[in-house]
Amino acid sequence: MGGKRYQNLQGYSFLMPALIIIVVFTIVPIAYAFFMMFFKVDILSGSRSFVGLSNFEKLFQDPKFWASFENTFKYVLVVVPIQTIIAMALASILNSRIKFNRTFLTIMFIPTLTSSSAMTLIFMWLFNNNGLVVNMIGNLFGTKILFLSNPDLALTVIMIMNIFSTVPHFMIVYLSGLQDVPDSLYEAASIDGANRFKQFLYVTVPQLMPISFYVVTMGLVGCFQIFDQAFILSNGTGGPQNSTLTFSLYIYQLAFTSNDMGRATALAFILGLIIFTVTFIVNKLLKADKVNG
Repeated sequence: MGGKRYQNLQGYSFLMPALIIIVVFTIVPIAYAFFMMFFKVDILSGSRSFVGLSNFEKLFQDPKFWASFENTFKYVLVVVPIQTIIAMALASILNSRIKFNRTFLTIMFIPTLTSSSAMTLIFMWLFNNNGLVVNMIGNLFGTKILFLSNPDLALTVIMIMNIFSTVPHFMIVYLSGLQDVPDSLYEAASIDGANRFKQFLYVTVPQLMPISFYVVTMGLVGCFQIFDQAFILSNGTGGPQNSTLTFSLYIYQLAFTSNDMGRATALAFILGLIIFTVTFIVNKLLKADKVNG
C-alpha cells in the first residue's frame, strides 16, 4: 500500500508543472473572462461596475457585431470546404504512382512554413492597386479591379491567401492517412469495375473520414479565430466598410481601441460557444469515431 501511494505521489509530482501551467494560463484566465463579461471594465483605470447582461445587449444592437458575424461565417463556409477538398485531392495524387520531383514537393510546402504576417504582406503586394494580379487582369481584360479597396472583394483576398497557406499542411495530414488505407480495398473495387474516380469516392473518402474530421475541425477553429490577416490587410480597421471585420479583430477593437474589456470578453464567450457548437455538429455529422470500425 505504501509503495503504491509513493508511486502515485511520484506520478503527480511529474504532472504538477504541466498542471500548474494549465491552471495559471488557461483555467484562471477563462474563469476571470467569464467573470468580467458581466461588468463594464476600464482596463486603463482598472475600475469595473456590474452591468449584468448589458454587454450582450449592446453587442446584439451593434451593426459591427453583425458585420463581423456575417464576414466570419462567410469566411468559414468558403474556406473550410475548399481547403479540405483540395488538400484531399492533392494528397491522393501524391499518393498515386505518379513520380514527383522532391524539389517540387518542397516548394509546394513553403506556404505552410511562411508566417501569416509575411504571407499577408505578399498578397497585399500582389493585390494592391498597382499589384501584379491587378495589372495582369488589366492587361488581359482591359479593366482594373481594385481588390483591397472594394468591400465585395477584400475578404476574398484573405480567403485565397488562407487556402493557399493551409492546404499544404492538411495535404500532408491526408497523405499520412492514405498510407494506412489497405491496397486490397482498391483491388477489390477495381475488380468490381470501379474506375479511379469511383475508387476515390467510395474507398478513399470513407477511409479518410477520421482524418477529415480532424482537418475540418482544425480548419473551423482556425477560420473562426482569424485575426492577423484581417488586421494587417485593413490596418486594424476591418475595412473597407467593415468587409474584413472578423470576430477576433472586433474583440481586439473592443478591448484595446474602445477600452471596453467587458464587451470584448462577452464577444469572446460568444465566439467560444459558436466554435464549440459547430465542432459538436461536425462531430455528429462525420461520425469519425464509427469509421473504419
